[in-house]
Amino acid sequence: MRTHPELSERAQASETSEKSRQSDGLEQPGSPGRPDRAAAALLALSLGYFTLGTSSLAVVGLGTPIGHDLHTGPGSVGVLVSVFALSFALAAPFAPALLGRLDRRTALLVGLALLAAGGVIGALAPSYGVLDASRVVAGLGGAAFGPASSAVGSLIVPEERRPRALATVFAGMTVAAVAGVPLSSYLGEAVGWRWALAGVAGASLLALALVAALVPAVPAGEPPTTAAYRAVLATPGAAATVLTTLFCMAAQFTVYGVAGVFLAARFAIGPGAVTGVLFAFGAVGVLGNACGVRLSARLGGAATVAVTLAGLAAAFLGLLAAPRGLAAALLLFAVWAFFGQLYQAPQQARLIALCPGRRGVLLALNASMLYVGISLGSLLAGALLSALGARALPAVGLAAIALAGLAHLLSVRGPGRSRPVTAVTAVTAVTAVTAVTAKSRTTQP
Repeated sequence: MRTHPELSERAQASETSEKSRQSDGLEQPGSPGRPDRAAAALLALSLGYFTLGTSSLAVVGLGTPIGHDLHTGPGSVGVLVSVFALSFALAAPFAPALLGRLDRRTALLVGLALLAAGGVIGALAPSYGVLDASRVVAGLGGAAFGPASSAVGSLIVPEERRPRALATVFAGMTVAAVAGVPLSSYLGEAVGWRWALAGVAGASLLALALVAALVPAVPAGEPPTTAAYRAVLATPGAAATVLTTLFCMAAQFTVYGVAGVFLAARFAIGPGAVTGVLFAFGAVGVLGNACGVRLSARLGGAATVAVTLAGLAAAFLGLLAAPRGLAAALLLFAVWAFFGQLYQAPQQARLIALCPGRRGVLLALNASMLYVGISLGSLLAGALLSALGARALPAVGLAAIALAGLAHLLSVRGPGRSRPVTAVTAVTAVTAVTAVTAKSRTTQP
């Protein structure tokens, strides 16, 4: 017998909700789910995610001053981004086991303390090697904080408010793209890159203080064992769902990893216009993140992810075929930002519904795959830009979107496969493959 996947998800979540909340320590008087306390706690978690996002990408706009002071090429900033991403990706799956016996709020504070320490070490770094090491420390902090913040955000609100709570928490990452990264770049030019990194450390300490004051204590669950990881990945749809995240992020960072260079080369626009496009990208992303909650409530999480992939495929097709000029760049980056930011909240809600009792493990694996995708996409972007040219990068991104579409199709197959979702996902994948094939027959400009 086959059932609709969204009904299956909701039924499973409903059946396990009581057990999950009890095992997570929420079934007690004065539970932290009260709206007033929960709203303040979610904002504190969002600020923490803002510092995480800013920490990971703050160096993007600081390549020239860092290179001048530490006697290395501006291009080495890409390595700094990858070091953070790989440290996060490698540490995130193990963070729940290493910190599993700590109260969840304490685990959040450990992560923010490491983010602050990474910023301080980076600000004081006497050499490029020490700066690299600071990125490892910050990446470990992000791995401790990111998945735990999503888990806590989902636990301190009633089940029906979880998608909105997750969107609020992850909005901090979106705002980091709008304000955090440009502000770091501005501070680097105005007062020096060391003060910019010190500012990131200060923001991490502020987030630490607010989390300590506003986020209620949430008791730890049982630390996950190797068997628990195997059981989570054996959950139908879990492995394919986290692989969807990997390919989706890799697709986007094949272009975003070198966004400034890509915009200048592909659309023939100057530095000021590039900055404007990136600001617009972040601003529209905030709107997409907010709309993701409403769309997910109306269509369900799986269908919303399929819409995301279809929208990304359309945007990247435009990046391949559109004429040069600022208007085309603004339009296509806005479409990309909107659909790209629809993804996170529905996907995390789907993961929680798949395995409510082991949400921390599954969210950690998803966060790890997210940063593997960022690192892989950024490395591909840097390697392929000089070899194939700017116009080829969206074609590579479309190939990754095709893989994301196939992974998503697998995640909704089996009992309860949804024909509409499968159809949209298949169209996304076929469109991407067709575009890449067409691109291979053309000459780049």
